[in-house]
Amino acid sequence: MRERRFRRTPLGRRGLDPQEVREFLDQVAGDLAAVYDALAQSRRETDRVKDALRRWQSEQVRARAERGQGR
Repeated sequence: MRERRFRRTPLGRRGLDPQEVREFLDQVAGDLAAVYDALAQSRRETDRVKDALRRWQSEQVRARAERGQGR
């Protein structure tokens, strides 16, 4: 993105080619949306794994307590 260069407008006008800039911004917006979607999916998966680990840890504590009482 930092290396992107745009054409200048034709003689008599100042600035960059508006169509080229719009196309680039659309591409960046699409790329950012994909990144945000992947990040959200990753966070959901992380939450799922954390919940599974908490359940497993609770089960381990219960099992140890039951084994301790059965002695």
